[in-house]
Amino acid sequence: MAIRELLQLGDERLTKENLEITDFGSEKIKQVIADLIETMRDVNKTLIGISAPQIGENFKIFVTEPKETKFRTKDQADELRVFINPRIIEESEEKVIIYEGCGSVGRSQIFGPVSRPKTITIEGNDEKGERFLVKCDGLLSRVIQHENDHLSGIEFIEKVSDYTKLVSPEAYGLKIKDSVEQLTNSIITIKEVTKL
Repeated sequence: MAIRELLQLGDERLTKENLEITDFGSEKIKQVIADLIETMRDVNKTLIGISAPQIGENFKIFVTEPKETKFRTKDQADELRVFINPRIIEESEEKVIIYEGCGSVGRSQIFGPVSRPKTITIEGNDEKGERFLVKCDGLLSRVIQHENDHLSGIEFIEKVSDYTKLVSPEAYGLKIKDSVEQLTNSIITIKEVTKL
């Protein structure tokens, strides 16, 4: 395992085509997954998700882990999940705005409001190649959609709903992070996982 450098906006590897995985037992794929997890969990980062292209590996893989913190209660956290060859198969008509940031725009240090479906259902394979479905809302839905976009070469700043509302990390912490709208739209009320 290794902590990998996060590619930054403008690096062509972030927009290259990402390959589907067919050999789930491949040592290369196991290494990519291990590196994703270690990089996401690096104490110098506050990531709750990361995709393979962000570490320069053009595969259809991402991982998520909104951990329990002093600000995020256990019921609002989620275990580590590995998504391989993921595909969103259903999304709600209802949309919500949540401010997002990204490790790949870390040097730009911006957060912005992004409107996305409130609830989604996604299917994919885990690290063993087993198929599963996740239906969720709130922060879990948000991080999944954000990371899944990376697999199509899309950065969150392309989806910002109002560019006049971009903010610095300091302004995000002071004005947005604990706002009623941000907290309400981030609440996880649905988290259904089904093995296929």
